[in-house]
Amino acid sequence: MRPVSKPLVLILGGTGEGAAIARALDGRARVTSSLAGRTRRPAALAGAVRTGGFGGAAGLARYLREQRIDRLIDATHPFAARISAHAREAAERTGVPRLAVERPMWRRRPGDRWICVADAADAARALAGLPDALFLTLGPGDLDAFAGLANRRLVLRRIDPGPSPLAGAAVVLARGPFDLAGERRLFEEYGVRTLVTRASGGAATEAKIAAARERNMPVVMIRRPPPEPGPRVSSVEEAVAWALSGALSSAGSGSS
Repeated sequence: MRPVSKPLVLILGGTGEGAAIARALDGRARVTSSLAGRTRRPAALAGAVRTGGFGGAAGLARYLREQRIDRLIDATHPFAARISAHAREAAERTGVPRLAVERPMWRRRPGDRWICVADAADAARALAGLPDALFLTLGPGDLDAFAGLANRRLVLRRIDPGPSPLAGAAVVLARGPFDLAGERRLFEEYGVRTLVTRASGGAATEAKIAAARERNMPVVMIRRPPPEPGPRVSSVEEAVAWALSGALSSAGSGSS
């Protein structure tokens, strides 16, 4: 009988879920986590780490072949639609099994005042008539849509220090997960009366939704883009089980 080898798993990460999957697979699989490189000092990860883009779907497909990857796990942010599309296309080109980890959506509860919009530009337009200060918890690529709000009081939360991308905005440096007590303090300190966010879901940043609900605060929420077709799970445990399913022999799709 040929010896069973540990599968080679590539995790497209940069999220808490990606980090948790890497930890759970450490020692049970040969794991590489791929990060986009937007954060200067990312949290430590189990296994190997690569940083930077692949060069589109073709570049990712080439990497999968050259590195003889057995499993591809897309654990990127729910709004990283382009990366997820590249992952699907690369998996189709190479035949490498792909799994997407879909973060559970937040559930609307009594007292929520959600104003759901299609994108950042719609979110900026929806702020007319809503009270300051406006707390923007968005991706860097979304902030340009708010450049015309120089007469409004803006509060941004970022991981990395640096000049504010929006003139006059207050910047809060913090890395999640965030708890309810901390969000209450932040809202009180900065006089937050409107929250602008993306429908990212998950527990790590849900406290701001609860804090807004407590204050009967409007929440302008950008809808999540539709997921790529293909297999999806909603938990770290399911992703780990999938990565380890069907023990791979030396004749597997990528092991040597």
